[in-house]
Amino acid sequence: MLEHLPAWLGKAMSGWRAGVESVALVRPELAPPASLALSSPAFADQARLPERFTADGAGVSPPLVWGDPPEGTALLALLVEDADAPTPQPLVHAIVWNLPPRAGDLAEGAIVADGAGSPGQGDVGRNSYLGEGWLPPDPPRGHGEHRYVFQLFALDSAVDIGGQSPGRSAMIEAMAGHVLAAGVLTGTYSREEEAPVGPVGAVAPA
Repeated sequence: MLEHLPAWLGKAMSGWRAGVESVALVRPELAPPASLALSSPAFADQARLPERFTADGAGVSPPLVWGDPPEGTALLALLVEDADAPTPQPLVHAIVWNLPPRAGDLAEGAIVADGAGSPGQGDVGRNSYLGEGWLPPDPPRGHGEHRYVFQLFALDSAVDIGGQSPGRSAMIEAMAGHVLAAGVLTGTYSREEEAPVGPVGAVAPA
């Protein structure tokens, strides 16, 4: 959707960003006392996401791998947010609730609509476009680099999130005060500036 904005408009909006200080992991009620290893075999932390995981490619979710959560973990929950979206709050790209409380992984393309979820595999929630599954990154041209923050939370109890297909607000409310540990992995993505198109001597909008 945002990929269709012209580059000059994306550049004009470059100062409009939710900010990394707005992602869920920074909230005091979700502050983790311990860390949890989270990585991807497809990209390094703070490195560019391969195109196949974005709206410029196949748009599938990237593979993820995590280590053993702390003793007492009842469930794991994943939240992926775009910290640089030109919106008041980060754009949600994925939610997976009720993952098994053990070291594990999500295969490439695993974050898809699943209705009520499946036992032992978690429940895929709603992204910011109100659909279940992975929302492929599609930052506006000219807006600069976007940071996609993958956050994995280990919770101390099987918290009731109130129905299937949870959204960001319900997830954050349910997790408050229950976080034992969290892992974070950041991938980046941006689109190149488009060259002005038009008559010789024409000036592109600033």
